[in-house]
Amino acid sequence: MTALRTSASSRQQKARLPAEATSFVGRRHEVAEVKRCLPTSRAVTLTGVGGVGKTRLALRVALDVARDFRGGVWFVELAAVENPDMLAQIVVEALEIRDHSLSSPVEVLTEYLRDKQALIILDNCEHLVHECAVLADVLLRSAPELRILATSREALGFAGEQTLPVPTLPLPDLDSARVPVESLAKCDAVCLFTERARAVLPSFALTEDNRDAVVRICRQLDGLPLGIELAAVRLRALSVQQLHERLDDRFRLLTAGSRAVLPRHQTLRALIDWSHALCSEKEQVLWARVSVFAGGLDLEAAEAVCSGDGIAREEILDLVSGLVDKSILIREEHGSQARYRLLEIIRLYGVEKLVATGQEATLRRRHRDYYRALSARARAQLFGPSQIAWFARLRLEHANLHTALEHCFGDPSEVTSGLDMAADLLYHWISCYYLGEGRHWLDRGLAADTEPSEIRARALWAGSWLAIIQADLASATAMLEESRSIGERLGLEPVLAYVALYSGMIAMCEGDAESAIALYQEALARHRATGDPVGTALALIRLSLAYSFCGDSARAISLGDDCLALSDAHGEGWHRAYMMMALGVEVWRQGDAARATELETKSLTFNRALDDPLGAGVNLEVLAWIAATEKQYQRAAQLLGVLETVWQTIGAPLSGFGHLSHYHDECVQHTRQALGVSAFDTAFKRGARLTYDEALAYALREDKHVDEQRPAETKAAHLTPREREIAGLVAQGLTNGEIAASLVISQRTVEGHIEHILSKLGYRSRAQIAVWVGEQARTADDGSPPDIGVQ
Repeated sequence: MTALRTSASSRQQKARLPAEATSFVGRRHEVAEVKRCLPTSRAVTLTGVGGVGKTRLALRVALDVARDFRGGVWFVELAAVENPDMLAQIVVEALEIRDHSLSSPVEVLTEYLRDKQALIILDNCEHLVHECAVLADVLLRSAPELRILATSREALGFAGEQTLPVPTLPLPDLDSARVPVESLAKCDAVCLFTERARAVLPSFALTEDNRDAVVRICRQLDGLPLGIELAAVRLRALSVQQLHERLDDRFRLLTAGSRAVLPRHQTLRALIDWSHALCSEKEQVLWARVSVFAGGLDLEAAEAVCSGDGIAREEILDLVSGLVDKSILIREEHGSQARYRLLEIIRLYGVEKLVATGQEATLRRRHRDYYRALSARARAQLFGPSQIAWFARLRLEHANLHTALEHCFGDPSEVTSGLDMAADLLYHWISCYYLGEGRHWLDRGLAADTEPSEIRARALWAGSWLAIIQADLASATAMLEESRSIGERLGLEPVLAYVALYSGMIAMCEGDAESAIALYQEALARHRATGDPVGTALALIRLSLAYSFCGDSARAISLGDDCLALSDAHGEGWHRAYMMMALGVEVWRQGDAARATELETKSLTFNRALDDPLGAGVNLEVLAWIAATEKQYQRAAQLLGVLETVWQTIGAPLSGFGHLSHYHDECVQHTRQALGVSAFDTAFKRGARLTYDEALAYALREDKHVDEQRPAETKAAHLTPREREIAGLVAQGLTNGEIAASLVISQRTVEGHIEHILSKLGYRSRAQIAVWVGEQARTADDGSPPDIGVQ
């Protein structure tokens, strides 16, 4: 047996861990998860980008569990180990084993640990991944009560290893302005910044004056703990606002770290340099190339933009996997697809490397060309079964689309391409929340490219539709006049068809139904002649509405059936939903409320799935009219209140369907008369207080808890006791992880509860939950029973 002796200090002090020089902030869920895994997974590796706090997390866990390991808790710092052959010897020294035999260090360790219930922390394994994996495997096989907790940029990759990714700190929402300062201060990222700021500036406090700047600093640094700590140090010389303004040059600014820590942790650049050095040459090249993407990318985009010049397309998958393993790329699930993103700090570093290679212009051009082609593909496949998938994909790629357009308009030689791309994205601008942005791009392109071309003519009629939706009829008319002039001069039938279509919309908005019908008929004939199903469907919808408006029910129904048949033949849904809305109007006019409700409900269901607020708004209008004619006046008034909010959000009432406004006015008049002013106002305000999602559920009669006779504040009643409890903890600023640890449930369960809370309350952010909880508490202070609380 090997002769072994341990020092007296090791026998007396079993937890040989570095002291925590600063406070430990947050990470309740992560601490709980590691502690949960250690008893069952004998090797746990904490992975994550440099500076995310893997070491601090490991140390905190070690301190918490030290009493459970009679054989000691030992910390082994490996960052400075350059010779892999020295690994086992370094561990021997860290465990303070005094061995004078000829046994190898591995033999010494296995003999010493054989019967010990011990925990060894192997810190910073990324440059010794293979060697650490081999040593850990050997030690665990020989010592049944040993546990190993490792930290590394990537998994060690041996049998029995459990990996736990360490995320950046939770960030406050962008709309956190309404969250009380006290709640905001409990957000992990803000809390860390505040505590480190006080360390250098004892008088520092989070206030109403500096809260926005602090939130933006934390978001600029992606919640990366090291970045936040380095930034806070700068408050010795800068105000919070100055720090926020200067963070655009993050690497130059964040260089004031503690001299007591490892050199690569003293500055942000040195830290990321270390990560860069751990990558293979081709991984480094890919890191630089993917930095041209904004908001993330998928594998197809990486293959298209980043391959070539030394990297084969078939190599991209393995290289992406390598960067994910090394915590450079963060993998995220979006439906059935995986996407990848870079922390902004990591992306900026990649940009610098890309610039140094001299390939930045080439990669940005590839990026632009890829998204230019993607936009064209989306337009070409707009009218078909893949429509919804394309809408969803364009939303995910919105930041990249923005970047590509900016690149086009920043290069005089590419302005025409940018204008063409902006026109291709017309349905993206309309069906989402980017109406104003779409018009901005089109207006910018039209101002820069004045050549009377087919592209300009198409951009003009596309811009006119956005202007019509915004009720800017003067601008729409001017654009259509120029588009018509170009179309006639160049003989562009498709252009003339759309000019007629949108001119008809303007005529209907101005109350000239006769002219509108003539223009719609012209548009329909031209679209059918050119074989354009999109234009044909639009013309059929508008012509059906016009005939309905004029009282010609037979033609309205016939044209509607033609549109539905066309949509069904192509497997299309968006235009079909609008056609059902139009048919619902006509069927309601004929007195068939049940059939009209069915049509509007089906249309609304699709528009909600697509998240099209314009389409949903028109559906809500018709459902309100139906309710009034059915003498369901409480429901009609509440829906009218909902519509007040919807149209304010969109920016114009009945956008693009102004000729229907007289139905709205009649509905208001009859409903107010039936209920009386006071009862009408009460129901109207009740509807206005409903959130968008709750309003849609109410309109579709899905939410039985939304009752016309009860005030909207009682929506708390249909939160379960556990949901009310979690809502209260969210309002206190706790993260999902902290809530999970506090309630002793999994983070996944917490996430599910919060999704249900958001859905039931109709909210989109945690900040809204916090505000709502505060409102409930204030209501209780006023003397009414509270709707929120832990039960």
